[in-house]
Amino acid sequence: MGESTITTDPTTAPTDAEIDAGLVAIFVTPEGKADPYPAYARLREAKAVHHLGSLGDGAPFATARYELCQQVLRDNRFGRQEGLGERWEYFGLTEDEWHERFPDLGAFGESMLGLNPPDHTRLRGLVAKAFTPSTVKDLEPHIQELTDGFLDPLEGEVDIMQALALRLPITVISEMLGVPATAQAELLPHIKVAIQGLATFEPDLDRFSAIYDANQAVAGYFTELVAARRDQPADDLLTQLIHVEEAGETLSLPELIATVILLYIAGYETTTNLIGNGLRAFLLHPEQLDLLRSDRDLLKPAVDEILRWDSPVQATARAALEDGLEVAGIAIPKNTELLTLLAGANRDPRVYDEPDRFDIARFRSGAGSPAPLSFSAGIHYCLGAALARAEGSIVFDRLLDRYRIIEPAWPEAEPPVYRDNFILRGLETLPVRLVP
Repeated sequence: MGESTITTDPTTAPTDAEIDAGLVAIFVTPEGKADPYPAYARLREAKAVHHLGSLGDGAPFATARYELCQQVLRDNRFGRQEGLGERWEYFGLTEDEWHERFPDLGAFGESMLGLNPPDHTRLRGLVAKAFTPSTVKDLEPHIQELTDGFLDPLEGEVDIMQALALRLPITVISEMLGVPATAQAELLPHIKVAIQGLATFEPDLDRFSAIYDANQAVAGYFTELVAARRDQPADDLLTQLIHVEEAGETLSLPELIATVILLYIAGYETTTNLIGNGLRAFLLHPEQLDLLRSDRDLLKPAVDEILRWDSPVQATARAALEDGLEVAGIAIPKNTELLTLLAGANRDPRVYDEPDRFDIARFRSGAGSPAPLSFSAGIHYCLGAALARAEGSIVFDRLLDRYRIIEPAWPEAEPPVYRDNFILRGLETLPVRLVP
């Protein structure tokens, strides 16, 4: 992994063009996605805030420093860019062509992920009741039961991504929402396409159309399921969301569908990546796996270190909602986005000692290291963070209980490949050898 040594010698500092090239490589190339950390470090140590000027008019700014990322994420003068339906020119369409091609953008615009206060505040307040720490605690025995069931047939060489890392989180969120197992298999191909909407940077009309169609397919399924739950309520999260009410406020049908799609996508993808990235980290650092095997009190600190060292969510964007905003003395024009590079901030040497070292004792109680920014911060802090942490802790605990040997099973010349998504960092496959 890339070094994060602070550079002070101006003769060795990268040019703006070199910083741009490094970041663009992370966005669009397999090599950049495979190891983005040197590019983050190059930006972080050269500049507090950088403008990706080579990308043309309206290009975003970026920061990879922990303090600045946290500052922006907690500042409500920065928020989500709204009005996706007004971006027809971005895709080379007229307004009429845009509305004819994409008549219903509810799944894109009605979820809390794309909203600012007061709409975001209202939606989050209605949904948050379903993700309290006590709710997650009550789920833990069943998550362990599911994990054991997925591990029962596993022995020898196994692709842990397909056999466990994908299956467990999507089963958990499906059961929470009341999606039957038969529908999970039908929805998954659409979900895999829809999630690309969280990391689409290029004006690729065909790709956006595929994402739109996938969202429509998922929305169609959940619209039918909502109707069924209205007629016959069940003991599931979807029924709770249908009937949730606070101070006279409820979720409209478009808000409900968009929220359910967001929960379904985010509810499995982040945890899938946490499990895969974490196991890969342990396989690259077997001494850390041995340490965890001998001291299970390190399970929770280990999950935090996985989140810090190889974050499942690499970045999130905030737009300046007002004129005259500055970050580290750099003016951010209104409606211009600033990329907070969370994965770069998580390796900021101003905050973490030896940040490129994978150390599961780093977050041990009393160690004093600040929490990683992998689940964001401020009003958009991930609702499912506690659930993801619980699933990760249970998976690593059960793996160590069941297998005395856990080691890589991939050829040295063919390391595991990361999926084509800059925002969400996760592996396509992770071949491992498991010996009970």
